[in-house]
Amino acid sequence: MTVLIIGSGGREHALAWKLARSPRVRRILCAPGNAGTAALGENLPIPITDAAGLLAAAARHDVNFTVIGPDDALAAGVADAFEAAGRRVFGPRRDAARLEWSKGFAKDFCRRHAIPTAGAEEFDDLGAALAHLRARERWPVVLKADGLAAGKGVVVAAGLEEAEAAVRAMLEERRFGAAGARVLAEDYLTGSECSLHALVDGRRAVLLPLAQDHKRLLDGDAGPNTGGMGTVSPPSAARRDPELAGRLEREMMAPFLAGLAADGLDFRGLLFPGVMLTPDGPRVLEFNARFGDPETQVLLPRLRSDLLPLLEACAGGHLDQAPVPEWDSRVAVCVILASENYPGKPLVGRPIHGLEDLADAEDVMVFHAGTRRGDDGIVRTSGGRVLGVTALCSTVEEARARAYEAADRIRFDGKHCRRDIAAS
Repeated sequence: MTVLIIGSGGREHALAWKLARSPRVRRILCAPGNAGTAALGENLPIPITDAAGLLAAAARHDVNFTVIGPDDALAAGVADAFEAAGRRVFGPRRDAARLEWSKGFAKDFCRRHAIPTAGAEEFDDLGAALAHLRARERWPVVLKADGLAAGKGVVVAAGLEEAEAAVRAMLEERRFGAAGARVLAEDYLTGSECSLHALVDGRRAVLLPLAQDHKRLLDGDAGPNTGGMGTVSPPSAARRDPELAGRLEREMMAPFLAGLAADGLDFRGLLFPGVMLTPDGPRVLEFNARFGDPETQVLLPRLRSDLLPLLEACAGGHLDQAPVPEWDSRVAVCVILASENYPGKPLVGRPIHGLEDLADAEDVMVFHAGTRRGDDGIVRTSGGRVLGVTALCSTVEEARARAYEAADRIRFDGKHCRRDIAAS
């Protein structure tokens, strides 16, 4: 069969890499893709929100199944368009994906269905937001743009001056455009973060192994938030507590599924709650309606069985008929290599060296994100997060060492990575 993957990041390369290993997949297409996906199939130069263009390509190439990677495509209703055209697609419709593209909607969903989360207030008026902050007694405060902001619409403000600057940037300066037209002021939670992934078919859920992202740009969780600088699966919290996944299933997934039924919301796709493991128990930080990036780059290397039947069963609403996934017990660590000036406007077009040295490395995978191959055959940087280097080993210490050893063999001007991924 022919599979179309929508997106151009490391998540989409990892999905293409895994689906290409399915005995049923004959051809991989990716729109718009990157240099990594081009090596697995064919890239199509179609924007991820161009539903009409994507549908036309699916018809032209006899696509049998489509997998939507990015949140922007879901928010644009690409899944709706494919379903309306009678084409099989993995990814929730726009109304269900609102759990990601509106943080206010997600917060209200949690409150109504007793899903533990941080307290928050919502504002679309600058004066009201400033008055709330000036009367606030608990600090720090987490300020979030309500809409999609490529993982960068979150500011953890230690005090009033920083908080006022953040809400002015969102509500007055429109730094995130329409995404920041409404702001959440959320209580700051302490603990360790954890990424929960579950395939949801509208009524049932199949949990994937837990993972942990490292959001801040710099070592020690310093610097600005990013789309993610590296991941580990399983995280240290899960290694210490084998019962953690079961607790998250009971306290978060069970009420989530009950909430879908109560609201008549048909969510079929990948639900990815970001979770804070606080001293008072786990709390949902946010909902994502698609595979995490870079979490996918550690989860899929650990999946030993075929991914395609799981995605098909999820999209078709019959996960109970899907084969039970088989997981590698080893630890996966992914280190993100980023461009100079990321997460600001990255400096791109730099030649990348050393990729050929890792082509046949055992249990090391290099997933492309912001890359493109020029007419001269040279792979160059084309975005903020450039590559994800994943290693799969028996222990977290071995996986870290292997991932960094491989990452250090890749060279491009301005390369930046954190050096403490999975260090604790």
